[in-house]
Amino acid sequence: MPFVRLREIPRTISFRTALMSLALFGFSFLALFGYVYWQTAGYLAHQTDKRLERQIESRSQQPPKMRLHELQEHIEQDRKSHSPHTLFDAQGRPIMGAVQKLPSFNGYDEPHEFVWHKPNGHRRPIRFMVHPLEDGMLLLVGEDIHSIQEFDELLVNALLSGGAVLLVVGLLGAVLLGYLAGRRLDALSRSIERIIKGDLSNRLPTRGNDDDIDRIATIVNGMLDELERLMSEVKGVCDDIAHDLRTPLTRLLAGLERTQRHALSQEQYARAIEAAIAEAQGLLQTFRALLRITEIEDSARRRNFTQVDLDRIGADASEFFEPLAEARGIALEFSPAPVPSRLAGDAQLLFDATCNLLDNAIKFSPDNGWIQVKIIAEQGRIGLRITDNGPGIPEAEREAVFRRLYRCESSRHTAGNGLGLSMVAAVARLHDMILEVHDAQPGCRIDLIQASQG
Repeated sequence: MPFVRLREIPRTISFRTALMSLALFGFSFLALFGYVYWQTAGYLAHQTDKRLERQIESRSQQPPKMRLHELQEHIEQDRKSHSPHTLFDAQGRPIMGAVQKLPSFNGYDEPHEFVWHKPNGHRRPIRFMVHPLEDGMLLLVGEDIHSIQEFDELLVNALLSGGAVLLVVGLLGAVLLGYLAGRRLDALSRSIERIIKGDLSNRLPTRGNDDDIDRIATIVNGMLDELERLMSEVKGVCDDIAHDLRTPLTRLLAGLERTQRHALSQEQYARAIEAAIAEAQGLLQTFRALLRITEIEDSARRRNFTQVDLDRIGADASEFFEPLAEARGIALEFSPAPVPSRLAGDAQLLFDATCNLLDNAIKFSPDNGWIQVKIIAEQGRIGLRITDNGPGIPEAEREAVFRRLYRCESSRHTAGNGLGLSMVAAVARLHDMILEVHDAQPGCRIDLIQASQG
């Protein structure tokens, strides 16, 4: 692991998050251990005090002779002085027992502690109580608490060693997480650098585990897909403008040059001017259509969305184009949905898109052909379908026809500017709808479908 990588690890979010988690867990560990230690030490001290109280109560209720006899037996049995009992006179001089000096205390029948220096040189911690007897003597009842203190030390040592292990493991885990996060961020950075240098086909790497970075990378990749599509469309538009608008501009320029060179009559001059105006109007219509598509692709139009009835839109568009279809003997059939077909959208844009699809269908359908407009409102899908029996669209061109100004080779001599389906595609994207071209065998079927919002 290079030194520069170690230096960068503390700046990673994963490392800092791991440290915060370690601090939180360490605080919780200390709080829990402190509570357990406090409860355990308190319980052991309380149990010791209870035993001392019972022994004082038992001794104080005995007659003096029996008390002396019992004390003597206790001293003989407790040779190691685990529970030293000692009788002192009123002046604190020892009368019977192992403790030869009355320790200092603040009150009778209250627990106290002192360090007992035994005759053999050993020191033992003693918890004791002093009780005044009816004859003026003082009874000291104690208990060796060395084992309790050892247990307390064991708990404290366990806390320290456990805390040290927790700290080391937590720091190593934080470093590992920071290193792994750094490697992943490096991979993302390299991908982003390649994208910045112009490789729009590159995508941010994902692991498929749907974590935070994966979700961000997925969103960015979706943005890059859209950006690549737009860049491709811009390139295609530039190419198509150069290809398709060159011809009308050449005709316009040639007509004006002919008019300038030749001596024309008033009538010929007027016809030349009319032809130039017609060419200029065609060009303006093309640019207006391009601006219309740009306006549609501006998502700000979403604020105008309302609940739209697709049946009504399909019926109005069919009625609008019915005279044009009848003029060519084309049977135009409209099929409403069997259930309500409503979705959130812009009614005018959806109507314009339907009209563009119908205009294309009529334009490329043979005389005496047929066209069907069907509203789809099935489980999970809602939209419209337009089917005709024309020549159809070759499979290799079914994606390209949605590009601006793109025209199939078979339709280059047909009236139009190649922007109708581009406008429909823009409306579909604005409404989160899917626009697909299928083979109707014979003819073409175009579906404009949105997934159900319910």
